[in-house]
Amino acid sequence: MTSPETPAGGAGSHLKLIDVSHVIEDGMVTYKGLPAPSICDYLGRDASRAHYGRDTSFHIGRIEMVANTGTYVDAPFHRYADGVDIAGLPLASIANLPGVIVRIPDGVRAIDADRFRDRDVRGKAVIVHTGWDRHWRTERYFEGHPFLTGEAAEYLRDGGTALVGIDSVNIDDIADPARPVHTTLLGAGIPIVEHLCRLDALPDSGFAFYAAPARVKGLGSFPVRAFGLIPACP
Repeated sequence: MTSPETPAGGAGSHLKLIDVSHVIEDGMVTYKGLPAPSICDYLGRDASRAHYGRDTSFHIGRIEMVANTGTYVDAPFHRYADGVDIAGLPLASIANLPGVIVRIPDGVRAIDADRFRDRDVRGKAVIVHTGWDRHWRTERYFEGHPFLTGEAAEYLRDGGTALVGIDSVNIDDIADPARPVHTTLLGAGIPIVEHLCRLDALPDSGFAFYAAPARVKGLGSFPVRAFGLIPACP
């Protein structure tokens, strides 16, 4: 696996990019019960030479997948029929947000409001680091995962949080069909990012968070290239 850390800009840049999104691969399962993506050639390099010069080739790929694949953002339309869809999300709601990381100890499943009370969440991307991404692409990932409580979601909503992300299979307890966290946050227009990873590479604060999807109309969720932008050490 390549390093999640990349210098931002050219030589002399004092910023660093930290990639916190999963790679989307053919056949992988993001959420049990949803189909895996199928990635293949639409026009392979050998076949393309018939359309171009003998020494000129191009690749056109094809992907078939559900929108909830890999690391993705949920827009209000995911939960509400009259909510803003992926294409309608303002860039300011998913890009260049001041970020804060809330670290959750191992063994904690239900993450309640008390975990956030000592943090300034107003206008922030609040990113919940549980370490659950270590189980990615295993059966364990889908069992006993950490999640936010409904009270935590209400606290973040009332505190003016801009976006909430987590490195778990779901921000809600999948055993609760009411999905109170999605209901509360998306009802307030707060995007949710799920299936983040490598959050230990981000500082507790002092970074900008980005999770921008392609601008697709009529969808409530879509994969993102999520990353943090942090000052590099001199």
